[in-house]
Amino acid sequence: MRAGFVALIGRPNAGKSTLLNRLVGEKMAIVSPRPQTTRNRITGIRNLPGAQIVFVDTPGLHPAGGKLGEFMSKTVERALEDVDLICVVVDAAERQHPDQMVLETVRAHSAPAFCLLNKADEFRAKSLLLPRIDAWRTAHAFREILPISALDGTNCDRLVDLIAEALPEHPCFFPADTTTDQPETFYVAEVIREKIFLLTREEVPYAVAVRVDELVEHEEPPRLDIQATIFVERDSQKGILIGKGGSMLKRIGMTARQELEAFFGVQVFLGLAVQLRRAWRKDDRALREFGFRLTS
Repeated sequence: MRAGFVALIGRPNAGKSTLLNRLVGEKMAIVSPRPQTTRNRITGIRNLPGAQIVFVDTPGLHPAGGKLGEFMSKTVERALEDVDLICVVVDAAERQHPDQMVLETVRAHSAPAFCLLNKADEFRAKSLLLPRIDAWRTAHAFREILPISALDGTNCDRLVDLIAEALPEHPCFFPADTTTDQPETFYVAEVIREKIFLLTREEVPYAVAVRVDELVEHEEPPRLDIQATIFVERDSQKGILIGKGGSMLKRIGMTARQELEAFFGVQVFLGLAVQLRRAWRKDDRALREFGFRLTS
């Protein structure tokens, strides 16, 4: 039996969360076209005959700013402690040359590393990828350099096989039917936050935190009752989130509820409220309250 932890790192919007969902086979991480969507360490588990791969998705590498930015940077560092393999996810369609911040992060840790040139589906001529492969091969002694597409699955099965072969012999860390170690409340909050990213603009998504206040399971008939609070930093953001006559909040709630029902397989009643918490991204107490806690 082989088992181990594999960290996914890279710049914001490189496609790490999309790749995590692809490799695990279920939606573990929220996805949006905006950079810095992922804030926390997110674990997805892929169980194979003879292997268990524990993927750890991380926030995008970028210069830290403010308390939340510091938390995200520390989350990446903590996620890389004692992992068995590091997968560097690169937006090959956007970046032609190796990124020094990413390279410095890899070189600071002893774990072997793969370089994954994502978005290979955007290259009509695959030969255009060759200079990028050569550049990353020269920059660091990666164990594997592989063009992939998290979007359409190109080379993702091959990647899973290579990762499984690179892991040490070890018993499973989690039961064979486990796909994540995150609590249900974390997933619910992330789904709500994803809908806010997709439905609102400008600074609003980045100023939002979601706290699940109540999640109650009923057996007869089967359903989940969920109450959650969306926190923003300014009155104007609160007005945008609620919308005219509550229209925006209803859209957010409806789209989130539909996804939650598909995930949990039962009817969901979702109640949302919006509260003002000024400058919460700079407040240590608020960050802890909203679930931003470093984990090993």
